[in-house]
Amino acid sequence: MNGEKNALRMYLSALFVAVSFNLYFIVLMQEKSTGYLLYLDLLLLVVFCVLAAADYRRYRRFRKKKQELLGQQEPVCERIGYFENQDIAMHDVAVLREELKERFEENCELQDYVARWCHEMKLPLSAGLLLTEEIRDVAVRGQMREQFERMKQQLGGMLLGCKLQGALFDLQIEKVSLLSCVRASIRNHQFFLIQKKISLEVSVEADLFVYSDPGWLVYLLDQLLGNAVKYIGEAPVIRLAAEQVSGRTSVFVEDNGAGIRPEEQRRIFEKGFTGNNYHNGKYKSTGMGLYMAKKIADRLGHELSVESEYGVYSRFWIRFGENDYFRF
Repeated sequence: MNGEKNALRMYLSALFVAVSFNLYFIVLMQEKSTGYLLYLDLLLLVVFCVLAAADYRRYRRFRKKKQELLGQQEPVCERIGYFENQDIAMHDVAVLREELKERFEENCELQDYVARWCHEMKLPLSAGLLLTEEIRDVAVRGQMREQFERMKQQLGGMLLGCKLQGALFDLQIEKVSLLSCVRASIRNHQFFLIQKKISLEVSVEADLFVYSDPGWLVYLLDQLLGNAVKYIGEAPVIRLAAEQVSGRTSVFVEDNGAGIRPEEQRRIFEKGFTGNNYHNGKYKSTGMGLYMAKKIADRLGHELSVESEYGVYSRFWIRFGENDYFRF
């Protein structure tokens, strides 16, 4: 904006000088030739037009470059060339970068503290699970075991969430057995599967392999299976099945529970979205599980999607990309 004002001021000054010269020539000069004056004015006008055209061309290039730079997700004051008060802008960028670095380091320290706390809490939690076996009252023992199992799941989710949000998201992509990951997830939920007397149907071939990180893949399956257990209906049945279509492997977790309303299906992977069932007080939810699962799936190169009929079923898919380029 300052550059545009300066250019306008310069052109107005040049116009003022030209008008003043013409008035001086016409009014004050004794001997004058109007033809010479017109020739000079024409020459000055041509020069003026050439300079104005060149300046306008530079201005258009600058505006185009400015729009391109403003579309980038990084500071551009260092790349735009010299401009007025550039030193002030560079100073502010340096200050903000230092503040961002400090906040990032504080966040990493907090995540490290939470991760260490989760690891330390696992020991007394495991001890508590063992002590529940000493309780003779079956009903009390079951209630205590359920709460400890929920705490165990929550701690595991918090620990993995810290890893996901950390400075380094450690991935170890390898060829893994899909059935072994499915079985690991089932073991993680076996208490609730038995408690709710859920019929489990597994249809995954033993020789079916995918390229993924086994730890994070089990976490994805845990989230989907945990949701299925939470929202299961009467005569509870959960299906886990895999299929291959056009060389692409997919696995799904399906339940015959509450289902998802059509208008909510596109939002269930949003951060903090809990849906109508939560607001009715029927289920408890933080709205973070599927959000975290979607972020992990994206980083793994997998596609996470859902299909559902409200009140009938929900089916969550994990579709594995053709990522065998991780093989060495």
